[in-house]
Amino acid sequence: MPLTLTLTEGVLPKGQEKVAFSRLSEAMLKWHGLKGNQTMTSNVVGSIHVLPRDATFTGMQETPVVIIEWKVPSFAFANRDVQIGYFDESTAIVHELSGYQHPKDKVYINVVHAVDGAWNWGGKSLTNAEIGEAIAKG
Repeated sequence: MPLTLTLTEGVLPKGQEKVAFSRLSEAMLKWHGLKGNQTMTSNVVGSIHVLPRDATFTGMQETPVVIIEWKVPSFAFANRDVQIGYFDESTAIVHELSGYQHPKDKVYINVVHAVDGAWNWGGKSLTNAEIGEAIAKG
């Protein structure tokens, strides 16, 4: 489950980007009831992109931002309670790690769903059902 964490340089103190990535990933697993599931934990992957202050925008104006984007199978983040809970917790994580300086309304979160069967673990295309079976085995 790739997480792409994009943030403006200086939003978080240097070195806290990795902490944010880890905590955001842990929160995703928690909200899906998968904390400690080895299959899911090993398949949380992603990247961190720190961009210069003049390279991030809102309303077409240069603005410091944090963008949290997950690419997941269609069954992930499908429950409204999970969406609300994860988004609230993730926003709070970023706000806290910024020393309570970065405005919560400048944390953007979105989820992109993969087409069923268009997922890959271990070099093999997996359907949602096959992913579910792998997760159930832990």
